Amino acid sequence: MSTSSPHLIRFGVFEVDTRSGELRRQGSKVNLQEQPFQALVLLLERPGEVVTREELNKRLWPENTFVDFERGLNKAINKLRTALRDDAEKPRFIETLPQRGYRFIAPLEGALPGSPPSSTDQQLATANHEAMDLTTKKPIIAELPAPGGTRSQWRRVWLAFLACAFLVALFVGFNVAGLRQRFLGRPDASGIRSLAVLPLENLSHDPEQEYFADGMAEALTTELAQISALKVISHTSVVQYKGTKKSLPQIAQELSVDAVVEGAVQRSGDKVGITVQLVHAPSDRHLWAKSYERGLGDVLALQREVAQAIADEIKAKLTPPEKARLASNRSVNSEAYENYLRGRFLLSTQGDVEARKGMAYFQQAIQKDPNYALAYAGLAESYITLSQPWNGDLTPHEALPQAEAAAVRALAIDDSLGEAQLALARVSLYHWDWPAAEKEYRRALELNPNDAMAHAWYGEYLEAMARTEEAIVELRQAIALDPLSSNHVAHLGSAFYHARQYDQGIREFQKALQLEPDMIYAHQGLGWVYEQKKMYREAIAEQEKGVNLTNRDAFAVASLGMVLGESGRKREAKKLLEELQERSKQGYISPCLIALVHIGLGNRDQAIKSLEQGYTDRDQGMMYLKVDPEMDDLRSDPRFQDLLRRVGLPK
Repeated sequence: MSTSSPHLIRFGVFEVDTRSGELRRQGSKVNLQEQPFQALVLLLERPGEVVTREELNKRLWPENTFVDFERGLNKAINKLRTALRDDAEKPRFIETLPQRGYRFIAPLEGALPGSPPSSTDQQLATANHEAMDLTTKKPIIAELPAPGGTRSQWRRVWLAFLACAFLVALFVGFNVAGLRQRFLGRPDASGIRSLAVLPLENLSHDPEQEYFADGMAEALTTELAQISALKVISHTSVVQYKGTKKSLPQIAQELSVDAVVEGAVQRSGDKVGITVQLVHAPSDRHLWAKSYERGLGDVLALQREVAQAIADEIKAKLTPPEKARLASNRSVNSEAYENYLRGRFLLSTQGDVEARKGMAYFQQAIQKDPNYALAYAGLAESYITLSQPWNGDLTPHEALPQAEAAAVRALAIDDSLGEAQLALARVSLYHWDWPAAEKEYRRALELNPNDAMAHAWYGEYLEAMARTEEAIVELRQAIALDPLSSNHVAHLGSAFYHARQYDQGIREFQKALQLEPDMIYAHQGLGWVYEQKKMYREAIAEQEKGVNLTNRDAFAVASLGMVLGESGRKREAKKLLEELQERSKQGYISPCLIALVHIGLGNRDQAIKSLEQGYTDRDQGMMYLKVDPEMDDLRSDPRFQDLLRRVGLPK
């Protein structure tokens, strides 16, 4: 093993340079963001050893960083595997040890010292990625970029930007007979009909403030998304470009947009400064730029002012309600706004623990500002998340009346709030008032036609009503607005599964796994489809992955128990059933999940009994009684038909 250049490590056709912070393939540089690169370095420090998820989290993020570690680490490993062209199922380089961590399994040429890199090495490794020194938590001072430097580097040179802005202003003011367009070749902004708001750069260089920069970008996305004449890409897709070195034309092509909004935000005490630029993406030419500074209490008005300026620049046609909304002005308590952003950040993970923490932040925001409509909407969404079968933290009776009260309060303060309207639609499902639910979904989409989640949830409703073609239209619209989200693709797979179009369902679940190899719902969905096709070995393998990835989530355990029972492995299925029944004594477990295992075991009477409990609990799983293939063995039973009638599902 060569040790002449310990900062160079080779494996296969790849080479890692820890000093320059580069990954190269056959001599060509491979674009890799800072966190995936640091994960690779840690794995290379200990080849053949298990590196735990906790150890990786500590290396990738400083202490007290406000981030969803589990989700962030999964994305970092997925990006690393993509860069290495590795396969999670048949790994050549990085092996996954479920619930424990990862191991680098390929032979190395050149070794890293056994200890973590020195602070000097870390600074050199991160300078090219404009990262934070994870040891000192202080910004690394880099030289001014050379002409070939990264786009994010040269955009930081504010003096140069201001000088250019001054020259642009001259051309803007001197545009007689369209001379500006002819002289500069400036694209016509009025032709822009789709855009994406890229993650805003955090100029404070404080990792603790990342949630603030992300929240501002998401809020600006939401404001623009309510303009019906525009197609606006969801923040959940765009945030994946955070820290990327891809060019704007490439990003625009991948997201299918005409323009992007980019910029930077800096928080200093109760002051917020934001610089925003509108760029014609295919040509990478700037159309408009402006800087703002406001007090934190005026941040809601600031977001609408920026959205209005962009709408004016691209000459978007606004409806009277849209004009009124953008013109409205409301202040917010600065502490309430901070609490709201923290709550949104946690809620976006869709986990029960994070939703609990997020709920506390929303409640604090409401205490600081009792008329803060967005905080009530966030609180409603938290309760809904905690009532879902895959979370099982609260019973529907405990959670959904609280969600309804919060959503109604939000709409009483601001009846144009799409988030609250969507929450109200979700609550209508608790009442099994299907016509009311559809009305609320349609109203939510009127208020925010670019809300990918609203399209997805409405598609789920249509799916449960057996209106498959309409459901597919809504789910495809969700994918168009949020193209990098594996969730929407997997939900489309679910729609095909419930429509008994199993081969198409397999294709969609596999597409979801291409976007996110460890996507739990996609593995479970494949398991359901394989089970219906009597491919029991494949079905069990997929459901076991779901169990391992979720640390024995009740939904995953029930799905595995169902297929084990049907495949004849009844002893194992009974053990899983006993596990769920025991866990139900400690916390809420959806009766519909227990019914699934009974169905797999052929226990018709016990399955009907569990579904009756689901009816009493108003369990959300009951909405799928009409379309779920797993229920087919019960459909001839008069007791099941009576359940369908009482739930009010269409025949």
